[in-house]
Amino acid sequence: MLPTQLHAAVLTDPGKVRRNNEDSCFADGDLGLLIVADGMGGHAAGEVASHLAVQVIRDQVVQALRTGKIPARDGAPLHLSDRARLLDAAVHLANDMILETAQKSPERRGMGTTVVAALLSGRRLAVAHVGDSRLYLLRKGEFRQITQDHSLVAEQVAKGLLTPEQAETSEIQNVLSRALGVKAEVEVDVTEPNLENGDLILLCSDGLSRMVKDGAISAELSRLKEPTEMCHNLVRLALEQGGRDNVTVAVGRVQSVGLWSSVKKLWRRPARRTA
Repeated sequence: MLPTQLHAAVLTDPGKVRRNNEDSCFADGDLGLLIVADGMGGHAAGEVASHLAVQVIRDQVVQALRTGKIPARDGAPLHLSDRARLLDAAVHLANDMILETAQKSPERRGMGTTVVAALLSGRRLAVAHVGDSRLYLLRKGEFRQITQDHSLVAEQVAKGLLTPEQAETSEIQNVLSRALGVKAEVEVDVTEPNLENGDLILLCSDGLSRMVKDGAISAELSRLKEPTEMCHNLVRLALEQGGRDNVTVAVGRVQSVGLWSSVKKLWRRPARRTA
């Protein structure tokens, strides 16, 4: 089976209502890593929380991929792959760092953030998330949400107390049931969907998902080819629909690496010296 690579792009915008942008994001196709975080808290504390989440997760992934050492965490699910366990540990560490920073600064107490992170692992995608920032997968015209929102509205829909249509206009749709930095212990959802050549991965804050219907998002992704153009157009759609929140999108296209490309990469590697 040929190896895969990720062509990635990311874009964030404060929107039309809010002065500051409390979203943070990261995308690196070479690492196969995408992260979106949506902060919350007064006095720009949400901005601090989301930035910390992205920074910690990115640094942990970079270090682990460089050294080959996966951080150990008590209670980590044993069935997960190394890269999924890496993301799980990184998100838990981000929670610790945000909580510690908030406790040291009274003006930042109560700050928190959502996060959704994805790391390419061969033909699988390690996904870790907390909150209502989402990850979608578009495959051969089928667009589906991989993550499940951690919000009171989502819980009520799951219990049959609200319909999805009622949830869209609910007054409590911005109330989260989970977030990073709120409690010492956080439950992180980790999943590993299989990938196919040509799959599109979309990570976004609720500034997109609340402003633009899934059908419109899918149609926009389907008609475009380049992740950079997809990001710009999705942000534009959110702004055209009101832009009532910060909006952040990260897009990755999965592509198989051709055999000749793989051979050329091997040739470019420096020769190892022997004693």
